[in-house]
Amino acid sequence: MFLLEFYEREPPIPPEEYLRIDSFELKSFVSNIYHSLGASEFDADIVAEVLVTADLFGISSHGVQRVSRYVGGIKCGNINLKPNIKFYGRGAVGVVDGDRGFGQVVGVKAMEIVLEKVRDYGVGVVLARNSNHYGIAGYYALKAVEHGYIGFSSTNSDKLVSYVNTVGRFLGTNPIAIAIPTPNPPPILFDAATSIIPVGKIEVYSKLGRELPPGFVIDTDGNVLFGDAKKILNQLREGKASILPLGGLGEEYGGHKGSGFAFIVDILCGVLSGAAWSFHVGYTIGDKPSNVGHAFMAWDIESFMPKQEFLSRIEQYINEIKSLKKHPKADAIWIPGEKAWKTMQTRLKIGIPIHRNVYDELNKIAFEIGLKRELKILIKR
Repeated sequence: MFLLEFYEREPPIPPEEYLRIDSFELKSFVSNIYHSLGASEFDADIVAEVLVTADLFGISSHGVQRVSRYVGGIKCGNINLKPNIKFYGRGAVGVVDGDRGFGQVVGVKAMEIVLEKVRDYGVGVVLARNSNHYGIAGYYALKAVEHGYIGFSSTNSDKLVSYVNTVGRFLGTNPIAIAIPTPNPPPILFDAATSIIPVGKIEVYSKLGRELPPGFVIDTDGNVLFGDAKKILNQLREGKASILPLGGLGEEYGGHKGSGFAFIVDILCGVLSGAAWSFHVGYTIGDKPSNVGHAFMAWDIESFMPKQEFLSRIEQYINEIKSLKKHPKADAIWIPGEKAWKTMQTRLKIGIPIHRNVYDELNKIAFEIGLKRELKILIKR
């Protein structure tokens, strides 16, 4: 379907089901939605940037299919469009109070403070409370890499995941992201939920009318659910089902490791920051503030060794991995973040594939708030 130099990390959507949209057009359209609802142009641009970056990376679960979630958060009052974001701290550490602002805006502000701290102290650690869902964790970790540092970002979220050997929703999907500079692009980026699947992926299955495979979700009796993704998503939202932790059901394949990671993320992002944790975290569209917590860190490589020496060692390590014997059924040997980077380069050239259902939803939102424009199609399949 594409030239050989093009690569997309997600399995291609059947051509008849999607439209390609230019990334700049998509950012502008999404930003206009939030600006029209009362967000400042600066804040609206940040939210649009984070969402579209997810789609550029091939992470559609956290892309523009999430626009309606934040619109709902604004309408119910859980997202404060005029937040008074404050910082409390000393030395290299501190806490940001997001005043219920967009999670993306709180995250960018917190990461800016981290970058100030790391310049002065060699390390910066900032937690955040009273925030909302902030999108892909990797976006913020990469902010550190842009300045030559190692970056870290994590967040808790509303309850969706079972703790190992239990049933019912208790933990969030609680992702962890670490970004590391390399001599040549792409940078290393590990960004993963601590659940076996992010809820956004189930939302995508639902919007695309696909069936959910077995192994991801269980009901409150412990039975594995599969099939109708829309039905399963509703069961999740109603508390009648839960996502399994990374590793899956029980301890045999490491379910205790996934729930352990999620537990630690909740302690750092929720307990230590002063935010909510576990089932105390609210959903963006709900009857109580989300009070999501985040954690951001950066390390100055020069504080540990000469940067060029570090980059040479990293290059050697990457080359050693790339020279390993490839599994006969594998397509390639990938470094964390490499697929996302190549997908971004491809989609910057030929546009982002947006499913027709998501395209229609975005236009409907724009129409309902009085925007007199439709999302322009770059390539119509």
